Amino acid sequence: MKAKFSSQTDLINALKKGDESAYSFLVTFYHKKLCVYALSLTNDHDLTEDIVQNVFISVWKNRFKLKEDFVVKSYLYKSVYNEFIDQYRKQKKVLTLEKKYIDALTYILEDEDEKSLDRLLKVVKNEIEKLPPKCKQTFLLSKEEGLTNIEIAEYLNVSIKSVEAHITKAYAILRKSIGDKINGILFLLFRKNQTIFKTE
Repeated sequence: MKAKFSSQTDLINALKKGDESAYSFLVTFYHKKLCVYALSLTNDHDLTEDIVQNVFISVWKNRFKLKEDFVVKSYLYKSVYNEFIDQYRKQKKVLTLEKKYIDALTYILEDEDEKSLDRLLKVVKNEIEKLPPKCKQTFLLSKEEGLTNIEIAEYLNVSIKSVEAHITKAYAILRKSIGDKINGILFLLFRKNQTIFKTE
C-alpha cells in the first residue's frame, strides 16, 4: 500500500472523509484484480466491467458506512460477488451456483496475483497432460467437452463405474500436485463448460 495510506485504517478513514485521492488509489490498485475475479464468474467482459464499476460507485456512495476494521480486499471481493448475484437476479434467472466452486475460486483469486494465477493454470495443464491415457481422456471428456458420465460411458463403450473411477483418480492425482485450490483452478480452466445458471 502506498506510503500515504500505510494501513487499511488510513485508507478507510481517508475514504470516509471524502478524500478523492483515496478513491483513486482504491480503483487503481484493485480494478484489474476485481475484473479478473468478476470475469471468472461471468465469462462476460461487458458484464464484468459493469459489476466492478458498480462496486466502486457503491463504495464511494456508502463510504461513511465503512468500518475501520474492514479488510478492504475481502470487502471488495465480497461486494463483487454480491453484485454478480444481483445482476443475475435482475435478469430473472434461477441461480444454480455450485457453491464449492465459487468459494474455491474466491479463495484462489484473493490469494493469488495475476502472474501466480497464470502459473497455477499452466501447472494444472501440465499435470493433466501427464495423467494416464484413459484417465486423461475420460477427464477431458468430462471437463473440456462437458459430457456427462453416462455420455462418456456410451462414447467410450465402458461402464459408468469405470468413468467415475477415472475421474476420481484424475482428481486425486491433481489434488496431490495442486492442493485444495484444484476445484477453483479447474473451474477457471474449463469455465465455458461449467453449468452455473439455468434459465426459467
